[in-house]
Amino acid sequence: MFFNTHVQVTAILTMDLFLQIWAGGFYLSNKVLFALSEGRKASIQKKMKAIGWTIYILGVPAWIIILLGKQDWIAASIEAGGIPAMLLGLYNTIQDNKKPNRLFNKVVSVCTYSSLVFGVSFSWYHHGGIHSVSQILEIFVMVGFLLGSYLLAKNNAKGWLFFMMMNIGMAVLMFLQDKNILMVQQLISLCFVVYGYRQATRAYKLVVTGS
Repeated sequence: MFFNTHVQVTAILTMDLFLQIWAGGFYLSNKVLFALSEGRKASIQKKMKAIGWTIYILGVPAWIIILLGKQDWIAASIEAGGIPAMLLGLYNTIQDNKKPNRLFNKVVSVCTYSSLVFGVSFSWYHHGGIHSVSQILEIFVMVGFLLGSYLLAKNNAKGWLFFMMMNIGMAVLMFLQDKNILMVQQLISLCFVVYGYRQATRAYKLVVTGS
């Protein structure tokens, strides 16, 4: 009996570690690629961002599993709801933003705001209101994640600011839930997000001034 229990605990811990490495590794890789792509030649930037969006999408399942396991309904809903925005980002990158798809943009907008409403509403229903610190952090993360992904999908540099908001909120949430690997990953990602924002704003100023 003891042996079986030990095996089960080991399996759970191993799976948790695997999911954290999967989720954290993929999302960190995305931030690194996005940040380093800013200010690069158009062809190089396109490749780096396309790979970045793809990695972002592949990291979603691990995050959803982890968040649902902790009953973080709001955060889990934003991960699922952010997929259309990620696909839009990948589409825009491949198309060089020269062929905007109005229907695609509308679908992404609907999914983004629907996820905001659904996540908060379900968490409110499940917990009987918004009472805990984790729920407040989830809302913080939700706004940062969805609006950050949506704005970056449209190459709007303000998306980096919302990603900063998301990284800080998620780092605190993961710390409170003993997900130390993901907490460290979020803090490292924050450094690259700050770098990405600085590079994006610098590139924008160069375009405006023509220098």
